[in-house]
Amino acid sequence: MSMDSPRFEGSYMGAAAKISPAAIMECKICWSVYDPATGDDYRQVPPGTAFLNLPEDWSCPDCGAPKEQFMVQSDPGSDEARVAEDIAQRAKLLVQDFTEVYHAKMRDVPIINHALHVEAIGFRAHEGGRLLGVLVAPWFMNLVLLPAPGEDWSDLRPGAKEVIGFPSGDYEFIHNIREMTGGYKACSLFSPMEDFTSQMNAVDVAREVMAALFDGENREETDRAAEIRAAREVELLPPESEAEPEVPRLIPVAASRRAVITGGLSTGAEE
Repeated sequence: MSMDSPRFEGSYMGAAAKISPAAIMECKICWSVYDPATGDDYRQVPPGTAFLNLPEDWSCPDCGAPKEQFMVQSDPGSDEARVAEDIAQRAKLLVQDFTEVYHAKMRDVPIINHALHVEAIGFRAHEGGRLLGVLVAPWFMNLVLLPAPGEDWSDLRPGAKEVIGFPSGDYEFIHNIREMTGGYKACSLFSPMEDFTSQMNAVDVAREVMAALFDGENREETDRAAEIRAAREVELLPPESEAEPEVPRLIPVAASRRAVITGGLSTGAEE
């Protein structure tokens, strides 16, 4: 029986074209696994034989179920797996880059929170294949936007500002370039990180920020950030000062309702 037969009842509603040669399949009847890397000694199927290339009369070696009763257990060769692997590798490189910054420049700086370490949280594909997530470090928490594969951000001017819109509001990102990461854009959420008691605490807030960022119900509160910041800066001015407060930037409101606005208004940089 051909795998593209209408009788196929496995994953993807029987769409065999969505199954890559690397797919590891599992019998729906007895949960026996077929891994193309090992083949099937019982039926003398050599290693490296894709499930789709098994003999027409091949059946489950444990229960005898036909091929159409197998479903995908995992598929490292699928488009989804390749995207996930790309995200994981680029996030790993970002973490390595800022871990190096920590050891080279920041480890002994007084603002460092030694309960924390560098970690990339919630990175996902964004518009046009760009990657968006939160980077936690012992001295800052930033939203970070990375370029899409093949997109060149090497000409970004460090320190330049750009407002980027999300369902929850508009956010000011600062351009930067690092040797390993290359060009990237960052929006400051917290700096310094003294209020966080543990890595788990920081990671929880980072995940809440990612959820709140795409929640349109937060837009009204986010839009009040400029007003809140202006009032806060006026309060902090010395009585004799007549200086004008700087133009406020919009920052996100985390779903936890803790003081993400106050933290995000900090002017601390990542380095």
